[in-house]
Amino acid sequence: MRKLIVPCLAATIAIAGFAVPPAHAQSLDDQSDARREMQAGNQLRLADIERRVVPTMRGAEYIGPAYDSTAKIYRLKFIRNGRVIFVDVDARTGRVVRRSR
Repeated sequence: MRKLIVPCLAATIAIAGFAVPPAHAQSLDDQSDARREMQAGNQLRLADIERRVVPTMRGAEYIGPAYDSTAKIYRLKFIRNGRVIFVDVDARTGRVVRRSR
């Protein structure tokens, strides 16, 4: 019985490994999309968005950005008093569209 469990577990791990793309693949595509959109003049530079938003988050430490190329949204991540705060910003307009608490 033990011999059957180990090969099944190994097969499951092997299949899962092939089915899941590398974690960095999506972020590299999103970064490329963000760069193309910015160069085409369709959206603001990340540095400009950060310059607008970071000063408004007094008492919070800026962790960094993430970009969603489908929604054209930058998610700026902050931490304050041990809690993570997300600020979603429209990359085209620089308008804050959502802020978690």
